[in-house]
Amino acid sequence: MLSDLSHAFSSVKRGLNFIDHTSDLGWKEGQRIEPIVVDPGLYLARRTQIFHATEKRPVPNAFKVFTGSPWVILSRSFLEFCVFGWDNISRTLLMYFTNAVLSQEVYFQSVICNSPEFKNTTVNSDLRYFVWDSPPKMEPHFLNTSDYEKMVQSGAAFARQFEKDNPVLDMIDKKILNRNRNQVVPGAWCASPKSWLKDNCSRWGDVNVVRPGSEVKKLEEVIKKLNDDLKSNSKTCS
Repeated sequence: MLSDLSHAFSSVKRGLNFIDHTSDLGWKEGQRIEPIVVDPGLYLARRTQIFHATEKRPVPNAFKVFTGSPWVILSRSFLEFCVFGWDNISRTLLMYFTNAVLSQEVYFQSVICNSPEFKNTTVNSDLRYFVWDSPPKMEPHFLNTSDYEKMVQSGAAFARQFEKDNPVLDMIDKKILNRNRNQVVPGAWCASPKSWLKDNCSRWGDVNVVRPGSEVKKLEEVIKKLNDDLKSNSKTCS
């Protein structure tokens, strides 16, 4: 899988950020942005309930709030911008969203879309496959064997969510990853002779060799389409 990702992303500019985002907050404005909370999980090793303040705060007008998927693929240059904060926007938003519900769904989206240097580097996708129930619930439904074909045909690099030991995971291991039970996903770096009795990845060769698998073509097509959409749209944060 890492070989597939490396191969597919080799044609993408290094400064791009795959980050699902929108400025249409909808119900999240009243339930995620305006409430003031304290999440003890930021300070304690064990998971505890979030504390809610009795009052809410209005949506700020000093910057525009964006929301989206919490799963992102970010460039090194943008992460350095967030960490070192040479433009104060990343630190300002860090302090603001520390007291927001599910800040991972708003922080990176808001930082990148309020930063002139990076706002046009966004590919509006998290490259994930998921299926919502009808009507939709808080989380997409657990994928199973009946979802396998559509999941594969989607060309998505990732998928969610899966129940533990679901048979669809065995199908992914066998048909896509060529992984045997209790063994690692084989790659071009596997140097041991192929054998039914022994793991051919028990000995390493050149770990820098990339040899994409059979399903990488679909992922390449997805990334190419997203890249083409980005080129045709000069303003990606809207």
